[in-house]
Amino acid sequence: MRVCHCHNVNDRQLAAAIDEGCHTMRELRFKLNIGNTCGRCLPQAKQLLNTQLMQIAEPTARLKRVSGF
Repeated sequence: MRVCHCHNVNDRQLAAAIDEGCHTMRELRFKLNIGNTCGRCLPQAKQLLNTQLMQIAEPTARLKRVSGF
């Protein structure tokens, strides 16, 4: 699904950028140029970023609880 219409960025491109290490909106804006024209994509991009970061953090949180750290 297209997230940024101004720069033709879709959700798969956002997910790939997050997987490659873009973990802030600033990094996503720099890498994909999202939000630099009209800004209407920013809420959806932020939601995708937060969701994916939670998925990345979930396995780490489980490991810490199991190991006692």
